[in-house]
Amino acid sequence: MALYQINKGINKPIEFKGLKAQYIGYLAGGLVILLIGFAIIYLLGVPVHYCIMIIAGLGSALFYQVFKLSHKYGEHGLMKKAAKRYLPSHLKFTTRNVFLKLKK
Repeated sequence: MALYQINKGINKPIEFKGLKAQYIGYLAGGLVILLIGFAIIYLLGVPVHYCIMIIAGLGSALFYQVFKLSHKYGEHGLMKKAAKRYLPSHLKFTTRNVFLKLKK
């Protein structure tokens, strides 16, 4: 009889070192932008020591912000917050026809 390993992570969000779901992508994207920024700053002629200090500071801020968002909003909270902006605060109807058509 063959032995199969059971995947116990079904329907669980991706998590890596405390980062959940889409925040892993945000961090990866931010690191790519920092890498490109380092190359641009270096090509502009800024000394390497200053480039490293600037990128290290921005990288620290990126890690802090992404982990803060991940812990504050969780897996889907940030998307829910963004979607909440598009909800109207109130609805105004001038006739009852909308509600009368619901009965049909």
